[in-house]
Amino acid sequence: MKKKIMIVDDSILIRKEIEQLLEGTEYQVICQCKKGEEALVSYEIEKPDLVTMDIIMPGINGIETSKQLLNRHPEAGIIIISSLAYDKTLQMVADLNPSIPVVFKPIETSHFIEALSKVSKTLQTNKN
Repeated sequence: MKKKIMIVDDSILIRKEIEQLLEGTEYQVICQCKKGEEALVSYEIEKPDLVTMDIIMPGINGIETSKQLLNRHPEAGIIIISSLAYDKTLQMVADLNPSIPVVFKPIETSHFIEALSKVSKTLQTNKN
C-alpha cells in the first residue's frame, strides 16, 4: 500500500515538481495545500502518512504550521522543503523537532526520497 502524502507549498510549480518526483514510487500525493491554515484543516480530513512543508507561505508559515500540527498530532511525519538554505533555517527546524529532515530547493531527487524514507521508517518504528 502506498504511503499518503500531503504537499504544503504556496508555489504550484513546487507542488507539481514534488508530485512528479513521486510518480512511480511507493508514495502517493493525496492532497495539496497553498497555506498553513488550509494544511491544518486538510490534515484532519485526509490523515496523510507524510507532509512536505514549505516555510515561507501566506498566512501562518511552515514552522508555525508544523508546530501546531505536531501539537495536535505528535505522530505526524513532516519534511521541511525550503529555499532558505541557512543555518538559521536548520536551527528553527531543530528547535521544532530535531528528527524533521530539511530538503532545500531546488529539490534533489535522491535527497528528497532519502528524507521520505527516513521519516517513514521513524513512523513505522514508533507504531511498533
